[in-house]
Amino acid sequence: MTKTVPLATLPLLAVIGGCDARLDNPERLWLLWLLPLVAAFFGWAFRRRQQLLDSFASADLLVRLSGGGSSVRRVLKAVLIVIATALLLFSLSGLMVGFEWEEVQRRGVDIVIALDTSDSMLVTDVDARGDLSRLERAKREIQDLLGLMEGDRVALIAFAGTSFLELPLTLDYGAASLFLGAIDNDIIPVKGTSLGSAVRTALQAFESSASESRALILITDGENHDGDVLEAAALAAEKGVRIFPIGIGREEGAPIPKTGGGFRRDGQGEIILSRLDEPTLQRLALETGGRYVRSVTGDMDLEQIYQQGIKVSLEDRDLESGRRQRWKGRFQWLLLVAVVLLMVESLMDSRRGRKHQSSEAPKLGPSADVE
Repeated sequence: MTKTVPLATLPLLAVIGGCDARLDNPERLWLLWLLPLVAAFFGWAFRRRQQLLDSFASADLLVRLSGGGSSVRRVLKAVLIVIATALLLFSLSGLMVGFEWEEVQRRGVDIVIALDTSDSMLVTDVDARGDLSRLERAKREIQDLLGLMEGDRVALIAFAGTSFLELPLTLDYGAASLFLGAIDNDIIPVKGTSLGSAVRTALQAFESSASESRALILITDGENHDGDVLEAAALAAEKGVRIFPIGIGREEGAPIPKTGGGFRRDGQGEIILSRLDEPTLQRLALETGGRYVRSVTGDMDLEQIYQQGIKVSLEDRDLESGRRQRWKGRFQWLLLVAVVLLMVESLMDSRRGRKHQSSEAPKLGPSADVE
């Protein structure tokens, strides 16, 4: 996400960028616009105070009553408060000065997610309000799964009558989210549902993986239209890939929507129903040591499959190592200076000293000399 900052802070950011310093949350610099409001408040308070004093008594009488006051000290106290406020607000941006290199070792499993994009995935029977199609609901569930992953590599496959690897194995979950958002019903030109093709494409995606902990999450709602799916499952079991199929749909099936409205029909004019091939999906899970999940309401239990299925049955492996910069937070310096300024301000007296006040005080009676 792009972070924006106020134009007035660009020179400050340029200075910071020229040295070994950075801001963790530069967007919080927008809070610095509060400083003119604070300064304006003090200006108004000073004028209002003077107006009230002028309406109460003359200047000479006020001096005699109060012993005099220092406007310079009042201004200095206000300046200290404004500076301390600026430092407090600036500290919220997370000033970091200097960094050190640290070794990073990634541990996890390799996961390929194969998503059915056939026409039947446009059915809106998984949402109570009928707002989301099966495909959109599946994409949201996958998005939530990406938020849970940490250290695991993920790849994306879209399939219908054939399959394509949309994103190879990566640790970049941001890129995975972007590619997931681009998957739609028209991304695969060949219609149908080929589970065997999806499994074989997943095996090809795993060829670049040296890890022995590999899992395939297969999300589909249709019947299998090819005959080599069990052969592909046997090959997956041989290569140590566990398949976790997720079946979407109802037992009675659902009509397949057609572009422009209505439903698809066969040569006899009968509405075509897309029915879930549960026995095949169960066989895929059984042959490879995975787990089959049936989803009727749209809840695919991806979190449970990930936490209690994949992460429990597969051992985390070292995926890659490298170095990264670890910046050192120095916002505490700003907080310390702000606290010191506030303490100095609290100790300052806007009135003149007692000695000066007593020397200026008028004599209110005759001398007390007694003969």
